[in-house]
Amino acid sequence: MLRATKIIATLGPASEKPEVLREMIRAGVDVVRMNFSHGTVADHQARHDLVRAISAEVGKEVGIMADLQGPKIRVGKFADNKIVLKEGESFILDVHCQLGDQSCVGLDYKELPGDVHPGDRLLLNDGLVVLTVEKVLGGEIFTRVEQGGPLSNNKGINRAGGGLTAPALTEKDIADLDAAIAMGIDFLAISFPKDGADMAYARKLADAASAKYGVGKVRTIAKVERAEAIVPAALESIIAESDGIMVARGDLAIEVGNAAVPALQKRMIALALEADKFTITATQMMESMINAPVPTRAEVSDVANAVLDGTDAVMLSAESAAGMYPVQTIKAMAEICVAAEQSDRVQLDTDFLDQTFTRIDQTIALGALFTAHHLNATAIAALTDSGSTPIWMSRHNIHLPIFALTSKISTQRALSTYRNVFPIGLNYTKERDAALQEVEYCLKAMGAVKSGDVVVLTSGEPMGEPGGTNTLKIIHVK
Repeated sequence: MLRATKIIATLGPASEKPEVLREMIRAGVDVVRMNFSHGTVADHQARHDLVRAISAEVGKEVGIMADLQGPKIRVGKFADNKIVLKEGESFILDVHCQLGDQSCVGLDYKELPGDVHPGDRLLLNDGLVVLTVEKVLGGEIFTRVEQGGPLSNNKGINRAGGGLTAPALTEKDIADLDAAIAMGIDFLAISFPKDGADMAYARKLADAASAKYGVGKVRTIAKVERAEAIVPAALESIIAESDGIMVARGDLAIEVGNAAVPALQKRMIALALEADKFTITATQMMESMINAPVPTRAEVSDVANAVLDGTDAVMLSAESAAGMYPVQTIKAMAEICVAAEQSDRVQLDTDFLDQTFTRIDQTIALGALFTAHHLNATAIAALTDSGSTPIWMSRHNIHLPIFALTSKISTQRALSTYRNVFPIGLNYTKERDAALQEVEYCLKAMGAVKSGDVVVLTSGEPMGEPGGTNTLKIIHVK
């Protein structure tokens, strides 16, 4: 059975060897993530080139995501690399401290003293250490340890409830954005956006870089991980200014509390679907498989519930970047996704109630879904240039594969994040009847359909023009 939900895997030391990456793609990776928080531009260029080479060898176009670091809101370094704080102790965060000790530590983010006030709670090292601010004097933040624990070099800092003013794009991010687009990446993930204005600025920079290097549009992804970003008006503006969003549950959980995240995940996915945007669910999905060959039952449920929530993609971080079992993790995740999809309900008739369509191509796309569902078709096929038609189809759940046939490699890669869309490269003729025959032959050769099957096909006339889908045809496969 074809898997509708896409899998994104982060590249790192465990997955950058050609033989491992090859098996990961064969096991089901649809998009790879390059984390610009680690490594040099040269490192990422080498990984980019390797992915393109292995993709061509395997015969599957894999999308490439550049994930920008965002602001470094971190403590500095310690003289002995690590300390252990105990509840009730005093501790100072000091912008002038060079090497930390049991009494104080420096700050990478020098603006932090201006962002906090007495009574604020600061969460360090993914929330394992909690400090309460008692006073701020110049560049020093005097705190009391509310929850003790280990603290080592360069661990992150969050403020409970959000409110840090650090910009989403730093100077490093802007340089990395330019370098990533020059490489030819397909997706650009922006860390810590506060609102739609941050994403609009990222889009402006990305479009300028794309024009400079003569490459196609790069899809922008907003990583929703700040408390400010989940305020309804801010979240709606972020979704409006992005091509997709990532439910980045790590930092988000630290800022708003673990218990709030599941409901937020469902709300974000629903809002993105309504806006025809894709969603990625991330953070600790298969965390135990960093060191174990099988997932926990809780992780199985987590991945399955994300699928049932309607997420387009599920993402692996350390599991594939540094884990012991990257290929096994992808296989396990793929099995969970397929099992969850089989139990997912189709409610197309309800979905279409009270909807109005103003565009011909959108009407054709949704008409194809309705027709395929009620005719018990085997598949839906879309001859597409830009990918818009299969994207609209993918926003509604249907237990039928949507084959997006396109002559553009960039469109194949761009569609790699959308649920239930299977992009296929096909250099079809611009003569309509011949093109339809090519589609039928291609799907039969793949084993996707057989003689006697019904396929619902969308196309445009004249052929090959973006936004020109205006035809729906029902094909009985010969």
